[in-house]
Amino acid sequence: MIQEVRKKTNERMQASVEALRKKFGAVRTGRASLSLIDGLTVDYYGTLTPIQQLASLSIPDSRQITIQPWEARVIPEIEKSIMKSDLGLTPMNDGKLIRINIPALTEERRKQLVKVVRKEAEEARVAVRNIRRDINEELKKLEKEKHVSEDEIKKEHDEVQKITDAFIRKVDELLEHKEKEIMEV
Repeated sequence: MIQEVRKKTNERMQASVEALRKKFGAVRTGRASLSLIDGLTVDYYGTLTPIQQLASLSIPDSRQITIQPWEARVIPEIEKSIMKSDLGLTPMNDGKLIRINIPALTEERRKQLVKVVRKEAEEARVAVRNIRRDINEELKKLEKEKHVSEDEIKKEHDEVQKITDAFIRKVDELLEHKEKEIMEV
């Protein structure tokens, strides 16, 4: 039972860190990244379809993303989707290819983005701590039901704390890396 609880703790905390990593990938830096347009969907014959399923995506240089749709009829829909998104990017097309130039970020915008990623990181830390609380409550329930001894529960509480600390460190490392990436000119 204890092993199951420990496994569940790791899985849930890892999912929180992965969610943060994905959110950080969508935060724009001065560099082109396909993760910027990862979540965008296009109205394709009445169905919302991810851009990746409608076109070939590439990064020809560090400040540009190109989207080459398999059907030319989809180009206006892809452009519309990019314009509607909160990315602040302007697509340009030549009839066959959509180019998205990634402008350099101003110092003010960089500082705003750092605030955003710090907030996201804090939310991830809170999520990890909430998981710790849930797991500790589950352990107390096991103790009340007399499935596990008090000593084992005490050891497991300490173990859950160690796991929590490790995941909080991962969140902090991700934050530090993303801040450097954003502030890089």
